[in-house]
Amino acid sequence: MPNPRADARKYFLGIETSCDDTGVAVLDDSGKVLANELLSQIDFHQVFNGVVPEIASRKHFETIHTLLDRALRRAHITWKDLEGVACTIGPGLVGSLLVGVCTGKAIAAALKIPFIPVNHLIGHIYANFLTNPDLKPPFIILLVSGGHTDLYAMIAPEEIRYLGGTLDDAAGEAFDKGARILGLPYPGGPSISKAAEEGNPLAIRFPRPLKKEDSLDFSFSGLKTALLYYMKKHPDFPVSDAAASYQEAITDILIEKTFLAGRQTGFRKIVFAGGVSANRVLRKKATERASQWGYTAHFPNVEDCTDNAAMIARAGWHSLLNGAVHQPNVTVDSSLTIEKTLATMKDSTAAKTQENDKRPVR
Repeated sequence: MPNPRADARKYFLGIETSCDDTGVAVLDDSGKVLANELLSQIDFHQVFNGVVPEIASRKHFETIHTLLDRALRRAHITWKDLEGVACTIGPGLVGSLLVGVCTGKAIAAALKIPFIPVNHLIGHIYANFLTNPDLKPPFIILLVSGGHTDLYAMIAPEEIRYLGGTLDDAAGEAFDKGARILGLPYPGGPSISKAAEEGNPLAIRFPRPLKKEDSLDFSFSGLKTALLYYMKKHPDFPVSDAAASYQEAITDILIEKTFLAGRQTGFRKIVFAGGVSANRVLRKKATERASQWGYTAHFPNVEDCTDNAAMIARAGWHSLLNGAVHQPNVTVDSSLTIEKTLATMKDSTAAKTQENDKRPVR
């Protein structure tokens, strides 16, 4: 039977194993997602109220080859059709990252195709390009997840400027800790959001730390403490009302700081990225505020907000199109930052330019 996709197109593989979700995706050279396989480990970690690194890396190892085969079948391609491999190298859990990176490097070596390292945080930003391929900078980015709550300005794809971030807990971490206080299951974001559907968001007036300040930094630890003390003082208070009020405070803080960044920079385009960007209240508030102020708010599809390999493939594909070369010696970095990635890219470009300048003119 002829391969329906065995044509002149190019295909790109993405691998994501930064935490507890194993992801494998295939994109074609138009940026279209042909396969986006994901296996969640939530059931294994839920009993511990958080991710156990040793379990996470073991599960990645047990499942990644199955997902690779499934992704290729769903995309209707074979190994020889691949033109490159993109893989998350950080930030994340070292053991989990190593499973994906070792697998990606082995594939690249066996097929003699480029291995392209991807910063997981930049991958989350590029999830927006899966939803909106025509999205162009400059714009403000709110990167909000379990481990990060940061504001950036993307002036160009390779020029991203840090504006501010959390001084303590990330917003996703605040959701997880709040859920634990309320007796709701892990992960906290979806649990609080579900409980809040039946609650009154104005039932408790929680503090909004730093809201009135002109800074673009966030703080959530005091909010978590306020919830803890309130529930200790009112043990019979309805969980739905507490969840709704807590969610209201977190999303208020995120919206105020994000649109403050828009005012300070003059950028009227706001891009949301990371797992918390799936929150329905955050999306509603951002859309309403953008409409009122003449801004535009952009979100990935809900299923692309959390960790997935399509966003990694999309970021890697962009890098390859812009001159990235095979990088077989790159290592994982559990604390990798966007700034470090951009600096490395800049150094690599400079080195390549210098090498080209030294070549004799024929």
